[in-house]
Amino acid sequence: MTRNSIAAVSAVLALLVACATNPATGKRQINLMSEAQEIAAGQEADAQVKMEMGIYNDPNLQEYVSGIGMRLAKLSERPNLPWHYTVVDSPAVNAFALPGGYIYITRGILPFLNDEAQLAGVLGHETGHVTARHAAQQYTRSIGGTIGLVALGIFVPAARPLGQLTEQALGVLFLKFSREFELQADQLGARYSAAGNWDPQGVPDMLATLGRLDEASGQTKGVPNWLETHPEPLTRIKEIAPAVQQLKAGRTGLVRDRDAMLRAVDGIIYGDNPDQGLVRGTAFLHPVLRFRIDFPTSWDIQNSPQQVVAKAPGAEVYMLLEDVPMPRGNGIENIATGSMQNAGFRIASGSRTTINGLDAFVGLYQGQLEGVGNVTLRGAHIVHNGNVYMVAGFCAPNLFDQSDRAFLAAIRSFKPMSAAEAAAIHPNRIDIYVVRQGDSWQSIAERTGGVIKPATLAVMNGFEPSSQPPAGTRIKIAVGG
Repeated sequence: MTRNSIAAVSAVLALLVACATNPATGKRQINLMSEAQEIAAGQEADAQVKMEMGIYNDPNLQEYVSGIGMRLAKLSERPNLPWHYTVVDSPAVNAFALPGGYIYITRGILPFLNDEAQLAGVLGHETGHVTARHAAQQYTRSIGGTIGLVALGIFVPAARPLGQLTEQALGVLFLKFSREFELQADQLGARYSAAGNWDPQGVPDMLATLGRLDEASGQTKGVPNWLETHPEPLTRIKEIAPAVQQLKAGRTGLVRDRDAMLRAVDGIIYGDNPDQGLVRGTAFLHPVLRFRIDFPTSWDIQNSPQQVVAKAPGAEVYMLLEDVPMPRGNGIENIATGSMQNAGFRIASGSRTTINGLDAFVGLYQGQLEGVGNVTLRGAHIVHNGNVYMVAGFCAPNLFDQSDRAFLAAIRSFKPMSAAEAAAIHPNRIDIYVVRQGDSWQSIAERTGGVIKPATLAVMNGFEPSSQPPAGTRIKIAVGG
């Protein structure tokens, strides 16, 4: 037997060994990733997720969510995995899974779930991704690649080179699955919910609520939302319906428990957490770092743990705020020019100045950004409380002259915040409200300070935006901080 034929037989034997029965689906499939590798990959990525997003500081809520998740896990086909269910401190509307039993749900999605059955549906869906070994299958299909994990960053990838951030530093590791995997996870989530005596109708109801959400809801800050990481919720409702009907057939007493869910989200932070800075209109306030900056009127602002990015309406014109390393012994001019050169930009002009009493260097730079091409950038490096912050506006050269005035106005608005001003800033929170006769979604939203749009308020409570809230109904509202 030749060496080549020996190698070929060895390869076939390896594939035969790797061929195993999927514990959740019962199908035979080739899998080149062992359970131990799954657990190790999930454990490693778990540290990254918690560093990037943070754990939401509410022990009672964490215990409530974890308790439901663990009940589902014990009813699954892989009860002995080291399961972990965590509420992460993100305003995005999302939930996601890592291999090996690591499940995350954002605090941003929780107010949009209208009963415990819907929460069980979300956690069951993500549990299904793990039990069906979807990450391992993706790894097997792309040998030599990643484990089916993709890093998803902020909405303007062009800003990435400025901070010299790695892909993982711009976002969180998410599993992004095919339509086949999503339907399979929906079915498993419904199965686990029914096994735990929750109404499996919570799965399609949850999908219906999430399907109504649009980008204007303001809930997609920091990381991608459900609609960007899970395909076509409304289509999936039709696909899951037969399985739900079968699971419910002949059963009574299935739990929905709306009151438990209302108690769980009462008081939860809605939108940005002050610890990570808050967006108020077109201002960005950071009470911990004690500064504020005002971006141009009507611009869209996205806040993430690494950067704040603002985008002009209908134009590829951006502004960016981030902190930069401050080497010891270097003046602000050297810090500014050095960091921009490292990011691939050459300085055209610049000078040292003060901005609201703070030492700063303001420069004009030329360079290239991936996906955009040549850009002109107006950037300021500002020293505040021992940190250096870069505020930059950039766009294509032909748009710069008409944009530079707005860039400079925002740069000059950067200013320190007093201790009293910082102490007066509080987050928006969810509260419970009883609908009065004559109330509308519009009037309730206005009465509570306009923190939430009327259409989003309706969707949050499981209603169509065109509907009216029934008098006497207990609903979730968002109240201003």
